[in-house]
Amino acid sequence: MSTTIDQAFVQLFDSEVKLAYQQMGSRLRGTVRLKNTKGASTCRFQKLGKGSASQKSRHGDVPVMNAVHTYVDATMADWYAADYVDKLDEFKTNIDERGILVQTASGALGRKSDNIVITALTSSLAAAQNITTATYASALTTTVAKKIFKKFNDNDVPDDGNRVVLVGTQQWNDLLGITEFISSDYIGAQAPIVQGTQARKWLNMWWMMHTGLATSGASTICIAYHKTAIGLGENYNITTEINYVPTKAAFFINSMLSAGAIRIDDYGVVRFDMNT
Repeated sequence: MSTTIDQAFVQLFDSEVKLAYQQMGSRLRGTVRLKNTKGASTCRFQKLGKGSASQKSRHGDVPVMNAVHTYVDATMADWYAADYVDKLDEFKTNIDERGILVQTASGALGRKSDNIVITALTSSLAAAQNITTATYASALTTTVAKKIFKKFNDNDVPDDGNRVVLVGTQQWNDLLGITEFISSDYIGAQAPIVQGTQARKWLNMWWMMHTGLATSGASTICIAYHKTAIGLGENYNITTEINYVPTKAAFFINSMLSAGAIRIDDYGVVRFDMNT
């Protein structure tokens, strides 16, 4: 056997973690502006303000829009998903220890990635973007859905199929009681936005259940956003190291990710608190 067989194992484990992370680890990674910024401690997302059309006089100069260019920076933070595998334990079990660790590591990093996004979406969001009122905070109904839809339209958020609505488990149950949401007569046959993730398109918005939403008292902080309104930067993609630690007689398997998220445009985000 080659003396470098351990390197092949490391590479295999690393690729498996990456694959599992992309397939089932993160639910929100594909619903945001994603940018890889290797070698930087921050990730910059550019923002361009609205322009307006104007006229010109005959033979006069064409007026320029002078749209305002601004930017926001997402600060990278380092996260680890690690565990020990005792060398002798591997001879006492017939379970796929590597497969279990792959799923555990990718799941941990995926949840952290989603948590970074959700925190950025809700942190210090302007009160004007909160549509919750006492009249419809008890259940997610068609009235609430239309309020979200209207808020996006009022803010001129593109109705291009990239609007996403995140709800908790109770709100998902509420949605399952709405005929327009579950019936193919209204929404047609459709596949989920992310493989393995519950999601349905209604009112041209992707509705997704997520168990990582924050709470406020007895309410779940649900959030709706457009893909371009939130940015996720990754300056160090998922990497796995496997090292043998003699003092522990065990292998130390460590998966790492460096990432950060930032809300780019408040007008592309809507918060609605729902009683659980």
